[in-house]
Amino acid sequence: MSIRVLLLSLVLGAAVQAPVAVAAPPLPTSMASIGDSITRATDVCCWYGDHPAQSWSTGGGALDGIRSHYERIRAAEPAISGRNYNDARAGAKMRDAAGQAQTAVAQGARYLTVLMGANDVCTSSISTMTSVSDFRAQFSTTMSVLASGLPPGSHVFVSSIPNVYQLWALLHNDPAARFVWSIAGICQSMLSPANTEADRQTVLAREQEFNQVLADVCGQYIMCRFDDLAVFNYQFTTGQVSRLDYFHPSLSGQATLASITWAHSWWAA
Repeated sequence: MSIRVLLLSLVLGAAVQAPVAVAAPPLPTSMASIGDSITRATDVCCWYGDHPAQSWSTGGGALDGIRSHYERIRAAEPAISGRNYNDARAGAKMRDAAGQAQTAVAQGARYLTVLMGANDVCTSSISTMTSVSDFRAQFSTTMSVLASGLPPGSHVFVSSIPNVYQLWALLHNDPAARFVWSIAGICQSMLSPANTEADRQTVLAREQEFNQVLADVCGQYIMCRFDDLAVFNYQFTTGQVSRLDYFHPSLSGQATLASITWAHSWWAA
């Protein structure tokens, strides 16, 4: 083999093996979010209740330090203005996701974010957590609704569930947090003072199984992108947790959630 032929063979081989960059899809002109109180920005700041304008996904509040997915898209695609639908509901579990998905379909959303499952983990006790089989069936139904109902060319982003064990590890020595968790009955499957470490590991394992379900089911659809556990693995700080309930993201937490999820979205830089 001549030197010229050898060099040509090496060049062609490298070209074949070189990864091909996949172009990002066009920015959407409408979007919706399905989820629970995290996406409703419950107790994010200043007074109790939902603050959807501060949502990591569809929020459009000014001067809050949060660059939501909606705001990032709107900066480059003004046609999305006013077409940001927050279909999440505080207290929702995965069993409610299909109904929220049907609402998003009726709204004609071309981009949809999913952050659901915290309330399937955070229940009144370990025995009342959602089973993995039910969680899988419910999310599968949700994705089927979206795949069959959203406009052609639509895209879905699925976030992993934030690590509730980390919340306990971060704040369980804070008397105010322990008091609020107890008096409000927040996530007692994980946060009950009566739990043993084995109990908490059982809850953590269930959450990890739920996150695997999200990855598996999303992976069955070319229109769906999972965050590869970026949210679950993020080591949030006390400043990113609401001081109203010591559970939900604060303004800083919502801003960070928006940043982490966007970095794994369809349009990440």
